[in-house]
Amino acid sequence: MPLYLTDAEVDQLITMQDAIESVEVGFEAMSNGEAANLPRQRLRLPTGVFNIMSAAIPAIGVMGLKAYGVVKGRPTFHIQLSSTKTGGLLAIIEASRLGQLRTGAASGVATKYMARDVPSIIGVIGSGNQAQTQLEAVCRVKDVSGVKVFSRTADRRESFAEEMSSRLGIRVSPAETAESCVSESDILLVITGASKPVLNGEWIQSGTHINAAGANSPNRRELDVEAVNRSNVIVVDDIDQARIECGDINHAVDRGFVRWEQVRALSDVVGGTTPGRNSDDDITLFESQGVALEDMALAARVYQLAIEQSIGVNF
Repeated sequence: MPLYLTDAEVDQLITMQDAIESVEVGFEAMSNGEAANLPRQRLRLPTGVFNIMSAAIPAIGVMGLKAYGVVKGRPTFHIQLSSTKTGGLLAIIEASRLGQLRTGAASGVATKYMARDVPSIIGVIGSGNQAQTQLEAVCRVKDVSGVKVFSRTADRRESFAEEMSSRLGIRVSPAETAESCVSESDILLVITGASKPVLNGEWIQSGTHINAAGANSPNRRELDVEAVNRSNVIVVDDIDQARIECGDINHAVDRGFVRWEQVRALSDVVGGTTPGRNSDDDITLFESQGVALEDMALAARVYQLAIEQSIGVNF
């Protein structure tokens, strides 16, 4: 019988380390031709939008879709997970927490392969729930010597700094400006609700790795054209989906600064067919749109753990 899992149960079952390992397995499968991903589709509604995205990973025996409606600004996420061996339904999983974890995990995987192997200062622009898992994931894969965070509201950045310092055991300091947050940072995490750029290319030092994960709409940008143009290596989680959704890259392409032929897929980096960086001086950029491949890879692990621990309700 299929299993139903709530957000609370997902949170109980899975750790960030589980999420990073699972998402990496998904990209490895894609690099080996053992997975497929379909870009997100959006149906516009009078009061919001309905989103659907799907992937299959025969390498680990699962396929499925994530569907979520956003009505009056409130999203509701669910994953339908099925078996590639039988075609049968395995689980329906509430996916708000799962999505937060997989988005962070994707940036963790990208950072593992694209950032320099040095003790790193992290600069975080954004202080919401997604920023928390972005930072946690990067701290799992790199030696972090310090963290700075900036958001427009002083109370938010101070609260974020206090909470994440306690949670991660690393000093997180609020920054007064975005520029001071970026200054001397080795890894940048940009995860905001902004529609206009919050990261200027002129602030970025050589050798920096950037994870940009907040803008998955062609009408939104977090990076200015100079930040994209200065990036020596540009990687996305799925090229087809990025062509549709990634405002940062599309804006730079439209102005002739970047060509899509320069952009690489994270699966190729994980699979070793393209390098995550060519030198310690490279500026590297990972543009994360959030793809179903990541959702299904992590959902498979959640389902496995739920079966092992007898968690969830059969229906």
